[in-house]
Amino acid sequence: MNFAVLVFPGSNCDIDMYKAIEDTIGQPVDYVWHTDGDLSKYDCILVPGGFSYGDYLRCGAIAQFTNVMKAVVKAAEEGKYILGICNGFQVLTEARLLPGALLRNNGMKFRCHQTILKVENNNTAFTRDYAEGELIEIPIAHGEGNYYCDEATLKELQENNQIVFRYEAGNNPNGSLDDIAGISNKAGNVVGMMPHPERAVHEILGSADGKKIFTSILSAWREKHDAAAIR
Repeated sequence: MNFAVLVFPGSNCDIDMYKAIEDTIGQPVDYVWHTDGDLSKYDCILVPGGFSYGDYLRCGAIAQFTNVMKAVVKAAEEGKYILGICNGFQVLTEARLLPGALLRNNGMKFRCHQTILKVENNNTAFTRDYAEGELIEIPIAHGEGNYYCDEATLKELQENNQIVFRYEAGNNPNGSLDDIAGISNKAGNVVGMMPHPERAVHEILGSADGKKIFTSILSAWREKHDAAAIR
């Protein structure tokens, strides 16, 4: 399985993401620069955290216009797996691959600490190795992680089971609507989340609970391709 880690000017979690793939599932992984318009060789595209283009205008607002994001849109339409973390989540909403927007944290402060998430949907390619309702410890590091959407979109997310992660009740660190920490598109192959699972793949980091994100992707891909081979 081939992984791409996108790199924009201002990305700062790209190395963390690359190392997480190497250390958790040992699959081929490449850095892909924002000017590259061809992602055809990759099965999963990872959009890392950081401050793409310095977060000018809005977080992710400039990154959406790059060559590589045009290729990401195409890859999503082809059913490939797309995971955006923190600034990557912001980029995916700006590119309209996910609904809603990320606003300034309700306390207007940058938040950087461990947080507890609840796995709301374990029927995605990114969460299949978790139990439904499982509580996991994943760090956050963001100033604009306050998820917002209109009432109609929220109802749609709830009804379609597109809310993948929520902050544990009473522990919402940024004011996100409905305690949302991560969502998927309707097809389930695109997921965005504010917390950083790539920073939680070893106990020495404080938690290894993020590891199952990456093992889930690999097992889903293998199952999909095994089924295709049988047909």
